[in-house]
Amino acid sequence: MPVRIGPAVCRDFEQSIAREWLVTNGLGGFASGTVSGANSRRYHGLLVASLHPPGQRVVLLAATEDWLLGDGQDPQPLSSQEYWDGNIDPDGFRTLAEVRLHGLVPVFTWEVGGRVVEKRVFMEQGRNRTVISYRLLEGDAARLRVRPFFAHREFHAQRHGRDDRFEVVETGDGWVIEGGGLRSSIQAQPAPVLESRPDWYWRILHRAERERGLDDEEDLFTPGVLTLPLEANRAVVLVAGTEGLPVGWSAAQSQAAAERRGAGLLGQASMDIAGPATLAADLVVTAAQFRVARAPAQPQSADQRTIVAGYHWFGDWGRDTMISLPGLTLATGFAADAREILGTFLQYVDQGMIPNTFDDLGAAYNSMDATLWLFQAVHAYLVRTDDWDFVRSHLPQLLDIVDRHIAGTRHNIHMDAADGLLTGGEPGVQLTWMDAKVGDWVVTPRQGKPVEINALWYNALRLLAEWRKRARLPYEILDGMAERTRASAQRRFWYGSGGHLYDVVDGPDGDDASLRPNQVLALSLVYPVFAGVKARTVMDLITAELLTPFGLRTLSPRDPRYQPHYGGDQKARDGAYHMGLVWPWLLGPYLDAHARVYGDRDAARQVLLPFIGHLSEAGLGSVSEIFEPEPPFRPVGCI
Repeated sequence: MPVRIGPAVCRDFEQSIAREWLVTNGLGGFASGTVSGANSRRYHGLLVASLHPPGQRVVLLAATEDWLLGDGQDPQPLSSQEYWDGNIDPDGFRTLAEVRLHGLVPVFTWEVGGRVVEKRVFMEQGRNRTVISYRLLEGDAARLRVRPFFAHREFHAQRHGRDDRFEVVETGDGWVIEGGGLRSSIQAQPAPVLESRPDWYWRILHRAERERGLDDEEDLFTPGVLTLPLEANRAVVLVAGTEGLPVGWSAAQSQAAAERRGAGLLGQASMDIAGPATLAADLVVTAAQFRVARAPAQPQSADQRTIVAGYHWFGDWGRDTMISLPGLTLATGFAADAREILGTFLQYVDQGMIPNTFDDLGAAYNSMDATLWLFQAVHAYLVRTDDWDFVRSHLPQLLDIVDRHIAGTRHNIHMDAADGLLTGGEPGVQLTWMDAKVGDWVVTPRQGKPVEINALWYNALRLLAEWRKRARLPYEILDGMAERTRASAQRRFWYGSGGHLYDVVDGPDGDDASLRPNQVLALSLVYPVFAGVKARTVMDLITAELLTPFGLRTLSPRDPRYQPHYGGDQKARDGAYHMGLVWPWLLGPYLDAHARVYGDRDAARQVLLPFIGHLSEAGLGSVSEIFEPEPPFRPVGCI
C-alpha cells in the first residue's frame, strides 16, 4: 500500500520524530532523516557519502533550516531542529500536512500562510549527490530562505565545533566547503541570493543516541544563507555533492530519472505484484536500496556488486547477503545482480570461507554459516535462471570449500570424523548469526555443533552432490557423507523430552536445549534434515512459543534469560539482541517450513499481513531489523 503519513502524526513531534525516511545512491551512501524534519541519529543527514563503496561513509550536509518568506508575513518554518535542552527551533513540523513515498522519493507537504509547499529529496544513482526540490503548489509567490548545516565527519562520530577549522568559497550559485579533511559543495538553481556568514550552531540533540547511552550532541557549521524565489509550479533545487555540478546539468532531467527508476523497478520485478499499490510493490521498490556497488580490492579490477545488510550503520555482510539474495535480486527481477554478487563473494574465498564482513582494512572471516548459505543462494540463482554455465564454472571452488570444511579451517571449524557433523568455535569468538559481543563477552556462545550450521552443512553436501552429478563428475562420496550427516543430526539434535531440537550439541558445557528459532532451518532448506511427525512437532512448538506478528523470538519466554525489552547502553542492548528479541528475517525459513510441514500456503501468507501497517511505523517503506518480543512489539534497531 502507498506509504502516507497524515497531519495527525506529522504534527505530533513524538510520533513524527520516531518515523524515518531513507533514500540511497547505489554506492552505500544515503540521505535520511525523520518525518519531523529533526535529525534523531548521528547517521541522519541530507548527504551521507560513501567514499569507498559501500564503506568510508561520511556525513557532509547534515541538515537545512528552511523558511518561507511572504510579503507582509512573518517567516514560516519548513524545517525542525531539536536542541540539547528539548527546545525545538525551528518547529516546521507544526504545519507539516503530509509525508508520503512516491516510489523511492519522500515527498513533504506543508500548509502554511495560505500556501501549500512541497519538498522532495532524492539521490542520483552512482554519485554522491543529493537533490532537494521545492515547489509552490498553491498560494501567492514567496521566497525560500535556506541555511545549510555541514558536519564533515565519519558517520559513526559527532561533530564538535572546536575540533576543526572550516573554509568557505563562494561559487556564485552556492559554496564549496572544506573542513575535517573533507570537501563538499552546495549549489542552487535558479541562482540564489547568497549571504556568506559562516557560523556554528551548538548542541543539537540526537535523541536516539541519548537512548543508546552514546554521545548525543553535535555542533554544525553553516556557511550562510541562500534565498530563492518560490513561484507557482516552478521548482527550485539545492544540490549537495562531493563535487560540483557538470555543465548542462538539469534538475528536471535528474528528477525524471529518479521517477523512471521507481517505475522501472516495478516493471522488472519477476514476482506477481498485482499493481503498484501493494505490499509486494512497496518491498520491490525498497529492495533496490540494498543492492549496491562494491569498490574492487585492486584499482584496476572490475566493479563488483554486493548487498548492504541494513541502514544506517551496517556494511555488506556475507551471511546477510546470501540469506537475502533470493528476495532482493531474484524475486525483484535482478538476476544479473545476483550473479555479480555471487561472483564478488566467490572472488574473496579464502581457506574455504567467504568473508563475514568487510572493513576499510579488508575482509574478516569469522563466520561458520556465511559460506554454507552461499550454497543455498547459488541453488536459488540456478532455479530462477537455469544459468548452469555459472554454477559449473564454480564447481571446483565449491568442492574446495567443502574439502576445507572437512579438513578444518579458521576458528577450529571442521567436520567431526566421528559423526560427520560440523563443529567449531573458540573461546571469545562469535561465529554464528547470534554474534553479539561486548568487549570480551560473547553474549550467546554457541561453540560446538549448532543446529542451523549442521542443517546448512547437510544442505550444502546434497546440493554439491546434485550439481556434480549433473556435470557428470563423481558425486557418490558426497552423497554418502550427506546421508551420514543427516542420520547423525537426526539422532543427536532431537530433544525428546522437550519436543524440539537442541540448539547446540557437544558444546563445552554439553548439549544446549534452549528453545531457539535456529532449528527451523533443519526443516526449511532445499534438503531438510527433519520431516514427518518430528518436523510437525517442532513447528507446532515454534509457532506456539516463538512466533509473533513480526517474526520469531530468539528465545522462549519461558527461559529465565529471556529479555522482553531493548534499550540502554551498548552492553544492555547487545545483551538482549538474541535473548528474546524478534527478528523478521527468520520468517523466511519459518514460512518455507510452514508450507512444507502444513501444506497451507494461504495460512503462511496471512503471517505477513502485519507488515502492511508496519511500513508506515518506523523506517518508511522498510521492515525494521528487530522488534521487542512483547506487545506492542516496538520496532527497534536499524531499518
